[in-house]
Amino acid sequence: MNYLFIHQNFPGQYRHIAAHLAGQPGNQVYFITQPNHNSMPGVYKVTYTREQRGTVNCHAYSVELDRAIATGAAAAEACRRLKEQGFYPDLIVGHAGWGETLFIKDVFADVPLLANFEFFYHTRGVDVDFDPEFTSTFNDPSFLRARNGVALLAFQGCDWGHSATQWQRSLHPTSLQSRISVLHEGVDTVQVRPRARASFKVPGKRLELTRDDEVLTYVARNLEPYRGFHIFMRSLPRLLRRRKRLQVVVVGGDDVSYGSPPPPQSTYRAQMLEELGSKIDPDRVHFTGQIDYGDYLSLLQVSSAHVYLTYPFVLSWSFIEALASGCLVVGSETPPVLEVLRDRVNGLTVDFFSPRALADRVESALEQPEKMRKLRAAARNTAVKGYDLKTVLIPKWLKLFDNLTNGRLS
Repeated sequence: MNYLFIHQNFPGQYRHIAAHLAGQPGNQVYFITQPNHNSMPGVYKVTYTREQRGTVNCHAYSVELDRAIATGAAAAEACRRLKEQGFYPDLIVGHAGWGETLFIKDVFADVPLLANFEFFYHTRGVDVDFDPEFTSTFNDPSFLRARNGVALLAFQGCDWGHSATQWQRSLHPTSLQSRISVLHEGVDTVQVRPRARASFKVPGKRLELTRDDEVLTYVARNLEPYRGFHIFMRSLPRLLRRRKRLQVVVVGGDDVSYGSPPPPQSTYRAQMLEELGSKIDPDRVHFTGQIDYGDYLSLLQVSSAHVYLTYPFVLSWSFIEALASGCLVVGSETPPVLEVLRDRVNGLTVDFFSPRALADRVESALEQPEKMRKLRAAARNTAVKGYDLKTVLIPKWLKLFDNLTNGRLS
């Protein structure tokens, strides 16, 4: 079989399934993406350069659509080059969010196209109006309606869709949901697992942490409000005061992945450190920046409690990986977290907006490590039964691919 994947940041959500297919005899796997240094055995990477649009002479509501069209045109041109070279896919799988899949059917008209519909914007009840402390850059209803035009156009130009969680699918118009499968990327729970003898060396410090230490962990791609960084930081003074042995490890960069940026020449980390001042002990609160994947897994394995907070938004990969690692997860009572996490069943839940409640729940958990073993085991079980790559998700991906290529979905 010939497979073609499309994602601007190779390999994105398709890392596991692309690697699996590339490892099967008789398959050819190509991947269209923007230039980066990532590689994968058996996967042929084809790059395109996104056009730098600069100042666009169009209405402000049309800017995102214009960018998506430019991206889609570039991805389609990469498809044309492949076609001219003699490659013809049996199935195409791509992310619809940035417009990359918009014009693929104009090149490969008869090839089934499966598109990732990750998020559909709403003006109320989701992320935009969730946190009154931070005004969203997307709080204009008309702008959001126009921005959703990319997803609607992409849906018109594909055969089927997929979303990682039930809640993410539910955000899309009802008329579209019946043609979107819920399909998570999956976690390799053989690699991502508890390890009693794990250790984590804090970068730049003479400190090595093990399961014998009391370690609070927080992980995000970037330290920002969408992932509750401000709430987490405000919970620390209370915890540090009460838990004299506590070491806090915070993983994440200082850029902004989602939402509004901080003031110029500042970061959300700098803002919170300025706000909290001497209440944050630098000898006990460690900011690592972004770290290697192996180190990240080691950190999860030594964690005594792991905090995961998020606006109602796309679920982070790290959340499922924390469960798979047997972490005691203290998560926000927000969708889609509550789709997976059950309070006192496989973790603990807390009001997103209450640093005090967060501190109290973490402290209570740290006070009862033996009692928390049951929740840790249940967290691991949740990941293995629902999100294991080899036994659950790869078979689901392959079944969906088979249904699409054999015309059983319409």
